[in-house]
Amino acid sequence: MSRAAALLQAGTEVIHSDGSLLDERRWDEWLALYTVDCTFWMPMWRDEENMNERTDDALAHMYYENRKGIEDRIARVRTGKSPVTTPLPRTAHLVSGIALRSEPAPDRMELRATWACHVLFTRARAQHVFFGRSEYTLVQSEGRWKIRAKKILLQNDDIPGVLDVYCV
Repeated sequence: MSRAAALLQAGTEVIHSDGSLLDERRWDEWLALYTVDCTFWMPMWRDEENMNERTDDALAHMYYENRKGIEDRIARVRTGKSPVTTPLPRTAHLVSGIALRSEPAPDRMELRATWACHVLFTRARAQHVFFGRSEYTLVQSEGRWKIRAKKILLQNDDIPGVLDVYCV
């Protein structure tokens, strides 16, 4: 197996874990996939053809500039005190088309993936599918691959109510 193929396989495992750990509500393991200095960004569409490309002065569905922001969000989900997440929707992440975006380095790689997340809002007895593409930067940290940056390009931004980290 070539070095690039081995790195792609390692990156694929991280990306699949990103979705499956959310589906299984294994919050601590999911958070551990991210570096302390990670960014988690889902920009909004500026118009029908273009997404916002800046984090400092453009609207975003979500933007966390480090893991502390994601940890705070998960803490609110865990308490059950957030009305929009009680009861917590059921999710199923499907990921495909994982590919390298550029030549990987031994300690860093850029990947992209296409995804869909099926969400069952049990209280409303309604289902919705969010879908899009994601861009990942993975780095070697603490002896394993972790996510340093995740940019989520939501393609269907007609949001029926709740959109949270576990839906993308």
